[in-house]
Amino acid sequence: MNLKALHKISYGLYIVASRKKDGNINGQIANTVFQVTADPPTIAVSINKQNLTHEFIKESRVFSVSILKKDTPLKFIGVFGFRTGKEAKKFENVKYKIGVTGAPIVLENTVGYIEAEVINSVDVGSHTIFIGRVVDAEVLSGEEPMTYAYYHEVKQGKTPERAATYIKEAGKQ
Repeated sequence: MNLKALHKISYGLYIVASRKKDGNINGQIANTVFQVTADPPTIAVSINKQNLTHEFIKESRVFSVSILKKDTPLKFIGVFGFRTGKEAKKFENVKYKIGVTGAPIVLENTVGYIEAEVINSVDVGSHTIFIGRVVDAEVLSGEEPMTYAYYHEVKQGKTPERAATYIKEAGKQ
């Protein structure tokens, strides 16, 4: 079986963020965000259970999705990926606002955003799929969004081991 075929599924690149009741905020890079229904507008995100953002979404029952633009610099993507919010304040030098749900929304390098309230969740092993009813959304720019394929092929970005789309290479432990 050649699991590389999974890389042919189309994805975008997003920052999924949330908050805790104590006011702390966190966000992470994600590529598994999808629309579930149009009426009512519903989306879903797949988040690794080991990630701090998972803990925040689970507690607050809200999340935001900031849709990254195609020319987002790798350095910016690195602010939200490849490091944990347990050791870094990811929003410290990033332009953002607090949305209607209280979740942070990244405004920098973003073409639009969606906010959702969790209505259900599904345990899928290493990840949880959080299903959310859309409560706010806005288009911020007409620029093209980044695809995960562009991130890999043009930006030469890597897939972190905690990503839903990570595939272990043969012979790698």
